[in-house]
Amino acid sequence: MDSTNSLKKEYDEHQCWGMVASIDLYDCHPQYIKTPEKIQELIDGLINSIGMKKFGNSQIQRFAEGALEGYSALQFIETSSVTMHFDEGKNRAFIDVFSCKFFEPKMAEKFCQNYLEAKSAKTLHYFRT
Repeated sequence: MDSTNSLKKEYDEHQCWGMVASIDLYDCHPQYIKTPEKIQELIDGLINSIGMKKFGNSQIQRFAEGALEGYSALQFIETSSVTMHFDEGKNRAFIDVFSCKFFEPKMAEKFCQNYLEAKSAKTLHYFRT
């Protein structure tokens, strides 16, 4: 049994309410995390790659001060939400996907890493029961 089928079986056996994937990406393409249009493309591509559907418009805002200033994004999906925060000083991205519908966390990681041209990534996931 491959890892996706194994994860799906565990999700079903625990009668999960949903699942969370927290994706940390390092050494991202600097312009991609500073450009609202690129962030929108990331949102749209990620949602498509994990088989979800957008609910409403994306919110992409630049705020904070000093080292914390940068873009954050929120996109509701029909089964919950995707949030993104970008650290321009260190070219990092922090992406959280929560969904009541099963999805493959590694697929989400791979898409985001490829899109942002990140040199490395790590993903943690857990079930909401």
